[in-house]
Order: sequence, then C-alpha cells, then structure tokens
Amino acid sequence: MSLPAPAKLNRMLHITGRRDDGYHELQTLFQFLDVGDTLHFTLRDDDAIRLTPTLEGVTAEDNLVVRAARLLQAQTGSRRGVDIQLDKRLPMGGGLGGGSSNAATTLLALNRLWNLNLDEERLAALGLSLGADVPVFVRGRAAWAEGVGEQLTPVTLDTPYFVVIHPGVSVATARVFQAPELTRDTPAIRLSRALEGGATRWRNDCEATVCRLYPQVDEAIRWLAQRAPTMLTGTGACLFGRLTNVEEADNIARQVDPRWHAFTAQGLNVSPLHKALG
Repeated sequence: MSLPAPAKLNRMLHITGRRDDGYHELQTLFQFLDVGDTLHFTLRDDDAIRLTPTLEGVTAEDNLVVRAARLLQAQTGSRRGVDIQLDKRLPMGGGLGGGSSNAATTLLALNRLWNLNLDEERLAALGLSLGADVPVFVRGRAAWAEGVGEQLTPVTLDTPYFVVIHPGVSVATARVFQAPELTRDTPAIRLSRALEGGATRWRNDCEATVCRLYPQVDEAIRWLAQRAPTMLTGTGACLFGRLTNVEEADNIARQVDPRWHAFTAQGLNVSPLHKALG
C-alpha cells in the first residue's frame, strides 16, 4: 500500500494564552495542500517495524512513523510487522506538519493493513499522544482548532493556489514559544468571527518573533509579500503567498531566489490521504 502524507498550512494562528504546564492555547485554521510525502507499506512475516531511509539527525526509533506503528502494536496487541519506505519531499522543521502527517498516514494505513478496525476517534486520540498536529491529519478535514490544536471543528475554506517558500533555515519551535516578546494574549474569538474576516484579515502571532530571531525568514517574507498576500505557517520556517490561479503561482515560484526552496500547491478541504483510502 502506498499513501500520501500531505502538507498543511496554518491559514491563521492566534495565541490566546499560556497554560500552567507551559503549553500555549491556540486558535488556528488548518488546511491541507495537494503536495506532501509518500509512504509505502509492505507487510512482514514477523512483528518487526523497519523504516527506510533514515533521516539525518533522527534515529529510526525517534521517527514519528516508527513511534506510530509501535503505538498501534502496544495498544492493540498486534503481532504484525511492516516495512515502511518514506519518500520525503517536505522540509523538516518547516511548519508544514510533515512528521505529524507521516504519523497519521501510518496510523490509518496500518489500521487497515493489520485489520485492527479502530475508529477515527480512537486513532485521533492515539495521534494526539504523538503530537498536537496529528489528529487533524487523522481526521482529514480542514479545521478550526483550539486548545493546543487538538480541539477540531471541520470548516470549508477557500482553496487558492499558494507559493510556499522554505528559506533554508531550521526554526526551533521551543525557541519561538519561549521568546519573551511573543504575543500570548490575543483575545479569543468565535469561529464565525474568524471566518467573517476572511484571508485578508488573518495573521500569525508567531510571525514577528520568528522574523526577529531568523533574518532569513524575514527576508523571504518581505520578498514574497511584494508579490502576494504572505504569511508564516506555524512557527515556520516555511511561508506562503496566496494566489488566485496556478499560472500566477508558478510564475512567482520561478522567480524565487535559488538560495530558497519553493513549490506551488493548491489548498484542499479534504486530505488527499482520505481520498486515497476511499
């Protein structure tokens, strides 16, 4: 079985508070892209979990793909194994949700291949133990998210084309959330108000802090903002510009500085993973 692990964008991101445990309370809009990684799954005759290739700086046992598979074994008592090949396209640490998406694809794929018959609620709960962004990929629908990102309400957003740029720097999420100047007191709003404002009023509360800490991100945002409405996704490092058609997006992508990695994609309200699974 071969399945996609799509990227996501945070079309807006507000930080409304900080909890006693150090986690931040968020309000955000998640949307999928029609690009991402691909995972290939082959059943084994034993219970081993094998992932290839290994990613630089990440041991196999620390990879969310392996952790997701082992979590399913532990929670269900399954004695099945699998070989997994990861075709990595999304940049690591880019704010596109690549690792979380890989984990969600693994949960859904092995639930089917191992005949576990876990429902979506159970798989989303397991995903949350791996990371706050995993449940939205498990559920597979564009969503308004609150809490630490795990309280999801499905939404239908516009589906423009985007130019996505990774400016060649790795952003440390912990460094951003620990920054004293980070906005942490944006008033919470209702979903209806967020949607009323539309894309022209959406913003990312992390953007100013990330741009101060990482000049490469600031430079890329300034460049793209001259050509399209532009925003950081998550804590970055990736940023995106919103365009009305693919021709405009492709034209801008061709102009991107060769120091940066860029691609075009369309926003989607249903995950390509769920379309593939039927």
